[in-house]
Amino acid sequence: MRIKRLMIAAPKSGSGKTVITCALLQILKNDGYQVASFKCGPDYIDPMFHEKVIGIPSKNLDTFFTGEEQTRRLFLKGVVGKDFAVLEGVMGLYDGLGGIREAGSSYHLAKVTGTPIVLVVDAKGMGRSVISMIAGFLDYDQAHLIRGVLLNRISKGYYETIKPLIEEELKVQVLGYLPEKEELRIESRHLGLMMPDELHNVKERLQTAAEGVQKTVSTEKIMEIAERAGELQEDREEKTAEITGKADKPVIAVAKDEAFCFYYTDNLSLLEENGAEIAYFSPLRDSKLPEKCHALYLGGGYPELYAKGLSENHKMRTAVRSAVENGMPVVAECGGFMYLHSAIIDREGIRHEMAGILPATCYDTGKLVRFGYIEVQERQSHFLPEGEMIKGHEFHYYDSTGNGEDAIAVKPVTGRAYSCMIEDEKHFWGFPHLYYPSNPAFAKSFVEKADRYKGELK
Repeated sequence: MRIKRLMIAAPKSGSGKTVITCALLQILKNDGYQVASFKCGPDYIDPMFHEKVIGIPSKNLDTFFTGEEQTRRLFLKGVVGKDFAVLEGVMGLYDGLGGIREAGSSYHLAKVTGTPIVLVVDAKGMGRSVISMIAGFLDYDQAHLIRGVLLNRISKGYYETIKPLIEEELKVQVLGYLPEKEELRIESRHLGLMMPDELHNVKERLQTAAEGVQKTVSTEKIMEIAERAGELQEDREEKTAEITGKADKPVIAVAKDEAFCFYYTDNLSLLEENGAEIAYFSPLRDSKLPEKCHALYLGGGYPELYAKGLSENHKMRTAVRSAVENGMPVVAECGGFMYLHSAIIDREGIRHEMAGILPATCYDTGKLVRFGYIEVQERQSHFLPEGEMIKGHEFHYYDSTGNGEDAIAVKPVTGRAYSCMIEDEKHFWGFPHLYYPSNPAFAKSFVEKADRYKGELK
């Protein structure tokens, strides 16, 4: 398969990747391209900007989660019917596992997918030193994927001075620049960027950013870089579960609203491919679970920001508690795990009653509790084959008085291990965010449990 594609990457976080990626996606959409976008690594918020604000399908790709071959297959699956793909990098270009390994890095993903890179450099406060920085990144690029450089947060005058020097000394295209402007910035909080729904006039701001990029960046040269991306070998082999063809599918109710919005697209797709029907509901606004649902999937998000509203929705709290007491299978990750607690104690020390299923409380620690990639293995096999792991990540400031000890989380670089999860034959609850394609048996098992519960109700 041949598809025009490129990656927007940077030397470090905070360089402007997301705004520039969104601006480029908006330009391509305005020009009538059928675009697919991807985010490198375990990031939920950037894909929301791609999809909710601009209206372009977006999902994650991660070489730590799925290795080289499967990651390539997931990419090819995601570009079917599209004619352009934009990949947004994560952190610094070469920052992978533990910040030191190639796996999981933007660069590794670019290599695996044969994608040329546009390097976004935050040049604010730099003079000639920016040349040495770019030189170092080019020298480290053994696959010669960096095809252009874009300078961010500099003036027109300085750009006109430094551009010819960079191109003469480094033999790399300088594609343009962006001045420092308020509309070219997206606000952040401790867990990353603010979510699209929280930002004022975000669609107008990104449209303005797109118009600004067209004035100071050579989109023609960017298109040329994307068009020179090589062909990728297609691998269409896919396996589906026997339950897939059933007409009477088990329904998995997925919590999705402002409080619970962190889901990998491929997790939901894998549940559907294994025969489940997805029904969304809002723990904030709905008074009951979807009709005839047979399992619950409570994903991550920001329940602490909406703790008052979640607490005041007594009917939904009761409905979720009753579902668990009646034996419904439930998977709860991070924010969803917090919702199952007796209460969340917020940053101001105010207690908010939650579903009351777990006799424990969640509280704000004021610091990052656990962060980074992990591999999770059950102590007793319930959702995974004996001895197998599923990959995921953790990133949270809240902690629990009862994190569970039914599984072991292992850090892939250091090998450090610790107990986590509250789980049994029907429940898998804890802070880790899981990536189902890293071990598809998990999704298959979850759907089968939902199907068995459906049978128990007849």
